[in-house]
Amino acid sequence: MKIKLAAAAATALFAMGAQAQSGVSLYGTADAGVEYLSQTAGDHSNVRMQSGNGITTGSWWGLRGAEDLGGGLKGIFTLESGFNLDTGTSVDNRLFNRQAFVGLQSRFGELTLGRLQTPTYDFTLAFDPMAATSQYSSVNVDPLMANRADNALKYVGKFGGLTASALYSTGYDMNGAAYAGRTGLGIGEVPGNYKKGREYAASLRYVVGGFDIGAVYDLRQPDNDIKEQRAGAGASYAFGAAKVYAGYRWYNLTGAGSAFHTRTNMFWGGVSYQLTPAMSVKGAVYYNDYARTGADPFVFVATADYAFSKRTSAYLNVGYAWNRTDKGAGPVVVLGDTLTTGESQVGVMMGLRHRF
Repeated sequence: MKIKLAAAAATALFAMGAQAQSGVSLYGTADAGVEYLSQTAGDHSNVRMQSGNGITTGSWWGLRGAEDLGGGLKGIFTLESGFNLDTGTSVDNRLFNRQAFVGLQSRFGELTLGRLQTPTYDFTLAFDPMAATSQYSSVNVDPLMANRADNALKYVGKFGGLTASALYSTGYDMNGAAYAGRTGLGIGEVPGNYKKGREYAASLRYVVGGFDIGAVYDLRQPDNDIKEQRAGAGASYAFGAAKVYAGYRWYNLTGAGSAFHTRTNMFWGGVSYQLTPAMSVKGAVYYNDYARTGADPFVFVATADYAFSKRTSAYLNVGYAWNRTDKGAGPVVVLGDTLTTGESQVGVMMGLRHRF
């Protein structure tokens, strides 16, 4: 009898634990495509399979959970891992390279700690018509339009149509980075040197009816004498089946020596249209003006997406990078590859995506 009572008690406790974990969900996307590029390293065309961070949504899986703590307060967590579907490997050699955080959520907002999407990433998702695809969007011109930060604390508050966000990181990239051959930059949390590797950012977004407007500012400090600043403004307007977008991003890198002085201004505009319940199309143009140089590339992008169901869809991306400079400027990176003075590039990708 005692054994039976103990077994019943254990079963009840397990059931209570299972109920407490009922808010945990598994989700993700499997995305892969075949891409043709007319111009790559060595002046050769290339056909390649792309997955991971290389295409529309990338391939990734995640775990998300929430627990009701009472009084309108919830405990939350998210773990997201990107992977290369074509090789089965992890992106960036990180188990949870996309997001990994724990936090609290209430009517006053959401406070999270861990590896987090920055307000700049959130801004790009909202105001770039191509969202944050790494080779056919503004991220193609500036990869850090979709950056994440290690060791970060982030607050997001929603007050009617207004959303406010702020982030601070004590060391935004523990894998380190390099500028002009100077390695180990971005690694923070150094005793006696709190500036090295820090990042802070803030954004505001206001939505009313079909109108959406936002602004963002981000400062990263790879080293004490180097500052990397971004600021952006964007807007969109939805009417019927159509939506139009416009955006601007200012970038300024300053520091010791001429190698750490770069300023660019990027502009973009685009439109999306839902042709049928299953078929949608988008188009966008991006222009990046490099100050004091002739390296001013245009990137033109168009995409079509056909949904077989709510989960499975096929897509076609077409991009044209026009590096129109004729003033002896250095190389620029567009469509994922480096183009030298006067070169242009065509990219075409067909892919299949399944959400779960």
